[in-house]
Amino acid sequence: MRRAGAAPVTVAYYSMEIALDDRLPTFSGGLGVLAGDHVRAAADRGLPLTAVTLLYKHGFFVQSIADGEQRDVPVEWSPATQLEELPVRAAVVVAGRRVELRVWRAVVEGVDGRAVPVHFLDTDVEENAPEDRRIGDRLYTSDRFDRLRQEAVLGLGGPLVLDALGYQGIQVHHLNEGHGALVPVALLARRAAGFDPSGALSAGLVGGLAGAGEADLEAVRSMCVFTTHTPVPAGHDRFAPEIAQAVLGKPVLDALAQLRCLEADGTLNMTILGMRCSGFVNGVSLRHREVTRRMFPSQRVEAVTNGVHSATWAAPATAALFDRHLPGWRQDSQQLRYALDLPIAGLQAAHEQSKKALCAEVRRRAGVALRPDVLTIGIARRFAAYKRNDLVLSDLDRLAAIARSAPLQIVFAGKAHPDDGEAKAMIEHVVSAARTRRSGVKIAFVENYGMQLGRLLCAGSDVWLNTPAPPNEASGTSGMKAALNGVPSLSVLDGWWLEGWIEGVTGWAIGTPADGPTEATGGEGERPGTGDAGGARDADLLYRALQEVVAPAYYEERDAFAVMGRHAISLNASFFSAHRMVDEYARRAYRPACGA
Repeated sequence: MRRAGAAPVTVAYYSMEIALDDRLPTFSGGLGVLAGDHVRAAADRGLPLTAVTLLYKHGFFVQSIADGEQRDVPVEWSPATQLEELPVRAAVVVAGRRVELRVWRAVVEGVDGRAVPVHFLDTDVEENAPEDRRIGDRLYTSDRFDRLRQEAVLGLGGPLVLDALGYQGIQVHHLNEGHGALVPVALLARRAAGFDPSGALSAGLVGGLAGAGEADLEAVRSMCVFTTHTPVPAGHDRFAPEIAQAVLGKPVLDALAQLRCLEADGTLNMTILGMRCSGFVNGVSLRHREVTRRMFPSQRVEAVTNGVHSATWAAPATAALFDRHLPGWRQDSQQLRYALDLPIAGLQAAHEQSKKALCAEVRRRAGVALRPDVLTIGIARRFAAYKRNDLVLSDLDRLAAIARSAPLQIVFAGKAHPDDGEAKAMIEHVVSAARTRRSGVKIAFVENYGMQLGRLLCAGSDVWLNTPAPPNEASGTSGMKAALNGVPSLSVLDGWWLEGWIEGVTGWAIGTPADGPTEATGGEGERPGTGDAGGARDADLLYRALQEVVAPAYYEERDAFAVMGRHAISLNASFFSAHRMVDEYARRAYRPACGA
């Protein structure tokens, strides 16, 4: 990151979290990391984009394990040490009060020096009431009133801030998940109140909504892009009418009801609002597109499969190998297609360096001494019930039987939301298994998962394991980062892996494409069931794969195992990249919205 002045932009990108660096604790996991990769790739491509997010005074949380349980402590950090405070202010009306917004900026520089500014909105200023100064205290607060106030600051305040900064040429507003779905409400209010589309908004902008009609909605729709990232109910924010009215005011809800942007009972569903107000709507994998279409049958949903920023997630040893043999890969990740020519010895040496770095970090942070010559399985992602991070520990006796003939070690990392008791119990299960050592497998849980640890895990593991209950994985990007570093995946066929999987070539499947529930039930906004009747079956298939395929390949066919890693780079990393992703957004969503 560096500090720099703003430049003309045509695309505004709004996200509740954007991961730029571990020193900026304004993200929790995959959504924020994806947003950060989107920004980095846009900078590489010279895309005229600016980003807006919130500043969280206490971040998500710092994770530690005590007595086998997750402890979550607020982050303590100083924005002034990481960000540039801009000499502008904006204001928005939230819950009937004027809330002043301070603006901080980081500038993400692309590989050729082109830059994308990221703006962080902060309510912790003296002019605000004490309760309003705390709006941005914690990311993903569970209090529904506070949560909607945060989304109002992002969605209603974001366009106000861009106006205050002088960005008058914005033609596209990209809403990254429903958290930003109030952006089109701000744009509607501006049009309905008679403001010129290039003119500035005002703090009381929502008053103009009363006159908004279908023509205004269609004009705003042509400017907005909406990306949904989850088929899981908790990922779709819904606010009861009384909470929505308390935060936004009755006139706003009446106007949204008139435009058919609310549920039948008046509930404010941010996903439905974002979809209704956007001309281009997409899921983040081909499978996710189909699941989302069944959830929201009245909506037209496209697919833009996620990707990762290659230069960010390639380990130092991997990047050095690419620099020697694949010049230009940092500027254009499609060059990774030619990884088929990488020397096997060089790829093995690079992986050995990454694995040693991982072993050293696990010993330092978790006190577990891993062996570089033992098959190491990486499992690192947010803990949630549907992700089933601990599926590999379902039968410790069976795992022990596998390990007796083929030594295994497993590294876990990931946070559970402070209010998710089921996810916290999953972490306790992992920690308990690590302490009992009943399986005969060395198990490490590394606290406080973040970007730096993610890079080490994705590059230093030998196999990347992902076992969500389908069809709940919208995309997933950790396996893409592993593939970039020549690490094959062993995964349930859901999300991106349905597109990246070539059995025995890029990795292995757990089950078949037809496995898992795929049919939605009920009406608009409902989704396939999340019951995990297939858990025992998937655990059985996982153990079989480990014993019969994965371990023999690792211990008996090392060169062939490295060839698989080379294929993962060539076939997966070259496509599942943030460069391809932003190019696709630009071609299919941004340029049409600009009339290009």
